[in-house]
Amino acid sequence: MTKKEQFYILAIFAHVGMGVLFFSLPFLGYMYGLLIFVVGIFYVINTRNKNNEVLLMAAYFTGIDVYLKMIDAIILNEYGKYTVMVFMVLGIFYKGFSKGAFLYIFFMCLLVPSIFIGAETLSFDANIRKAIAFNITGPACLGICAVYCFQRSITFARLKDILTMLMLPLIAMLVNLFLYTPSIKEVIRSTESSFAASGGFGPNQVSTVLGLAMFIAFVQFLFSSKSKLMLIVNAALVTLFAFRCIVTFSRGGMITGLIMMALLLLLMYRVMSTPAKLKIVLITGATVFAAVLIWGYTSVQTSGLLDKRYANQNAKGVQKESFLTGRELLIKSELSMFLDHPFFGVGVGKNKEIRLEETGVKAASHNEVTRLLGEHGSLGLIALFILFFTPIILYFSNQSQIFALIFMVFWLLTISHAAMRIAAPAFVYSLALLRVKFLEE
Repeated sequence: MTKKEQFYILAIFAHVGMGVLFFSLPFLGYMYGLLIFVVGIFYVINTRNKNNEVLLMAAYFTGIDVYLKMIDAIILNEYGKYTVMVFMVLGIFYKGFSKGAFLYIFFMCLLVPSIFIGAETLSFDANIRKAIAFNITGPACLGICAVYCFQRSITFARLKDILTMLMLPLIAMLVNLFLYTPSIKEVIRSTESSFAASGGFGPNQVSTVLGLAMFIAFVQFLFSSKSKLMLIVNAALVTLFAFRCIVTFSRGGMITGLIMMALLLLLMYRVMSTPAKLKIVLITGATVFAAVLIWGYTSVQTSGLLDKRYANQNAKGVQKESFLTGRELLIKSELSMFLDHPFFGVGVGKNKEIRLEETGVKAASHNEVTRLLGEHGSLGLIALFILFFTPIILYFSNQSQIFALIFMVFWLLTISHAAMRIAAPAFVYSLALLRVKFLEE
């Protein structure tokens, strides 16, 4: 076993222990979140970011973001996004950015007018700072991350390190989930998203990061499992992340993770030589077989409610009217705001107030696409064009950059059901802009 593999195994055990400790003493998580931030800052300063250390630290805080929220161990609600932005700004200070990154500076400028509109139009009862921060920190985090990452060259080995750093805190979260609800049979009573199976936190956000962790473990299984032990460890991680993701009963994270895995196999098949293509086919078959086993086991554990959940039925087997659990109303109202205010939108944070006045529904946006249109108007539409087409153009200009397309797909699918309330979609999107150097071996 290589030193890197030894460190990987030790890091996994350390985060398993962390999960047990923080479950028993959550306030230690609060202290850890502060300590690791300070340590990370000194680490980057000491190395002067020679090997893109900021990406390692930003990845770690992307992973720890939801976990600290779950155990109620954060100073600020947007702590994960703020820390990621701090590391990226530090990275820009040491390494600068490419000329092409001005595109994302322009993207951030497009968001500014609606911030002022929101500050002027939000009601006196609203906490203006929180209302604006809640909606704008996600796009701002994405913009700063994108400025740093745009066409920055890194090796594939370094990309795997970054993904590993993102996954490690989610192993601690995985342990927390098993300790919080050791028996799924006892908590699943309906086909609604389960807070009990999600550690008492939002199933949508927990499902999102678990689906991402499942994909990362799958990448480790494919590319970093040169021994039987590593194969077993990574296969176990894929299985455990998949199981806990699926029992949240929040479909978005699971579907997104599966699409990313399928896309990875498909894109690998396209660029591989003929002998390697046979291996991809075998791996695909094994993955499908494992997925069927996990689904079957989980279905039994949930007394068939899992099947009804994905068939969009209630516990009695009756078809539900809404496939998107009521999100259609949110999307419709935001599109209506865009049509009524097509130039600059209604202002950041204002869509929630307008929706409450017009429909009586008090709910924040779950779809970043329609939120950008409703709150930012035509400027939001231009911003979306930048975000959507840039990674696609980069991919088609160099189709060996298979992860560019996969990371962009994660961002797009995630913001369509969970907006940008966590750091993951912003940071992972920026990874799509990296220029990854693949070695022949």
